[in-house]
Amino acid sequence: MTELLSARLPAETAVGPVELTVRDLDRSLAYYSQGIGLERLPGNASGSVQLGAAGFPLLSLVENPAARTVRGTTGLFHFALLVPTRRDLGAVLSRLASTGTRLGGAADHGVSEALYLSDPEGNGIEIYRDRPTKDWPRQGGKLAMFTEALDLAALLEEVAGEPSIATLPAGTVMGHVHLHVRNLAEADRFYAATLGFEEMQRYGPSALFVSTGGYHHRLGLNTWQGEGAPPAPPDATGLRQFSIRLPDRADLDRVGERLTAAGVPFESQGESLFTRDPSGNGMRFEVADTKS
Repeated sequence: MTELLSARLPAETAVGPVELTVRDLDRSLAYYSQGIGLERLPGNASGSVQLGAAGFPLLSLVENPAARTVRGTTGLFHFALLVPTRRDLGAVLSRLASTGTRLGGAADHGVSEALYLSDPEGNGIEIYRDRPTKDWPRQGGKLAMFTEALDLAALLEEVAGEPSIATLPAGTVMGHVHLHVRNLAEADRFYAATLGFEEMQRYGPSALFVSTGGYHHRLGLNTWQGEGAPPAPPDATGLRQFSIRLPDRADLDRVGERLTAAGVPFESQGESLFTRDPSGNGMRFEVADTKS
């Protein structure tokens, strides 16, 4: 058992689509499609919509008109859409300006440049581009992400004189998900020791970044809603689940073995399994080649 729980997840492990509960599907759909530029994908069930870029699924919205907004709980801090290049990020910023979509913030993190938004129901969104790995800041041989101001004017210069893009560019993926958790040490044990993510950086006493394959982070974990924050109730708006994509079925089976060894309950559903972290955040592990 010790050997199983000390192994790392495969380097190719990545974050997949995020699923949210929304109160008003039409309003959220308008924001994500007309404002941000996500495309509505075919094959949606009644009361839900799947959105993506160039046919690649990134986000699912599930409507519950009776859902309520609840603060001070664990759940989603933001999901982060990764675009391929700096020019693409400039094109996204230009589109946001042209559609009157309010920008909540922007930052240079050393490893990346990021734009921050909030959807009509308060869900946090990041859209970012990565710098080359060789340029990532390090201190004492370890990753040293930071937060500094981002020069938006310089970013817009990347696409000066060009028409606004209609949709997010091909190659856009879900780069990472950042979660509110109730206790950082507990989250560290679950994501690193139990699941096999690699700790990349701690950000003060209240945030932790974990990843696979040396990427700066696939998951951010923080206690900014308060130590011991409760999970959101079932009828709350916000995060339903996020997905983690594994290279093949053998990797999925190993995750099931790790959860079993740690006494963590889960549901197996064909080429995926569903579980919750100790803070109640839902996650689905799936085999990457079963999805478009």
